[in-house]
Amino acid sequence: MLSEGFLWILSLFNSLFLIFLSVYFLITLADLECDFLNASTCCTRLNKYILVEVLFTCVNPLLMVFNMHWIKFLIHLPLSCFLANRYLSRSAGSIGLYDPTEIHNRGKLKGFMKENMCKIGYHVVFFLVNMYSLIFYMVA
Repeated sequence: MLSEGFLWILSLFNSLFLIFLSVYFLITLADLECDFLNASTCCTRLNKYILVEVLFTCVNPLLMVFNMHWIKFLIHLPLSCFLANRYLSRSAGSIGLYDPTEIHNRGKLKGFMKENMCKIGYHVVFFLVNMYSLIFYMVA
């Protein structure tokens, strides 16, 4: 079991890193949409950080379980399960989740951008929740 202060500091920095990573994904996808990048370069850049995103997203629920914060664990769990499932269910022969030959088909680019906007909102909310929890712990 971790100390409460250390838990909230780790959670806070984890959320901050995930915000920056999601913003990076969104900027890279926006560059692809505006034709500043080609599809191959964009997908290569994004696929490098998919596993990092999945692992860092799965750290917060584990931290909450170790310190028995069950409500926050249950709130963190859906995004972690979604990202882990998406990463593990990709096809065996594909380059990664972002495929340069498929990214412009059927509105996938817009879908990826909407997904990243939702992830940014999710991570900002939990950054603020973790900051509140850290401040509450320090005051008490």
